[in-house]
Amino acid sequence: MINVAVIGLGRWGKNIVESTQGKSQHLRIIRGVSKEPELVADFAKAKGFELSTDFAEAIADPRVQAVCLATPHSLHLQQIQAVAALGKPLWCEKPLALTRAESKKAIDTVKKAGVVFALGNNKRCFASMRELKRVVAEGTIGEVMHIEGNFTNEHSTRVLGGWRDDPNESPGGGMTGAGMHVIDAFVNMAGRIASVDAHVFHKKAAPDPRDAATALVKFESGATGTLATVRAAPAYWRVMVFGTKGWAEARDETVLTTALVGQPPETKVYPQVDSLGTLLESFGAAVETGSPFAVTTDDMVEVAGAFEAIIKSMAQGKPVNVEHD
Repeated sequence: MINVAVIGLGRWGKNIVESTQGKSQHLRIIRGVSKEPELVADFAKAKGFELSTDFAEAIADPRVQAVCLATPHSLHLQQIQAVAALGKPLWCEKPLALTRAESKKAIDTVKKAGVVFALGNNKRCFASMRELKRVVAEGTIGEVMHIEGNFTNEHSTRVLGGWRDDPNESPGGGMTGAGMHVIDAFVNMAGRIASVDAHVFHKKAAPDPRDAATALVKFESGATGTLATVRAAPAYWRVMVFGTKGWAEARDETVLTTALVGQPPETKVYPQVDSLGTLLESFGAAVETGSPFAVTTDDMVEVAGAFEAIIKSMAQGKPVNVEHD
């Protein structure tokens, strides 16, 4: 078992603990760091890990063999550099960063240090999305022509304050918190994005923001895509891939519908999985056995670059090319 320190114990940091402690075959939480320990003391006690406020002291603890960052993205690069300098594997919650340059600097840091690095794109581990990836990769629906994606949720009405209400931490309306997952799905299904034409429409400013964000996408392959997210509407996840031989649609976490040319659609419902726990297990396995993590570092950088272009397009009111090396 790998002894882990979780840095940041807000809503998502707690989710990491819940998906790991006593459940993982690879990871065991032994330390947690919070700026407000009084708010999570009971949680730490119940989950059986030590709680402190000092990031540097926690990651330097010789008992700690790996680190999970559940902190604001503006702290990620500095914290990644500190953990990598100690030679310890690390998990980082998304977004890794809001620019390609900063994301690439983070990835270069962990590569130079030779440590395992993981990013929390847990929507890839939905049962529906894993099957969609298989259908696309196997060529069942032919060459990818177009992708549609929407991740909408009501977090803005239930999770008040924090980074979602700060346009510096969360630019582009719901594009940062929700749309980033759809961008990741697009890159995973169709590869590098060449250009974007994006817009955000604000109905109500923070707190309790109401907005809709959307983007037209062109891939380097020549395929196209449309993505959207609406903050405040009920939770909704949909990714649909159109190919030369048919289409396939992932709906929510468990449902995949496939239709081939000349045949009626076929819908399958797959068993529910803990998508965060599944991705964390991939991280643990990568550390213990050297198996590849579920998300490549190239994809991590590509997603950040596409996101950066979307935010620029929103600000400039025109299409923007995505930067690549």
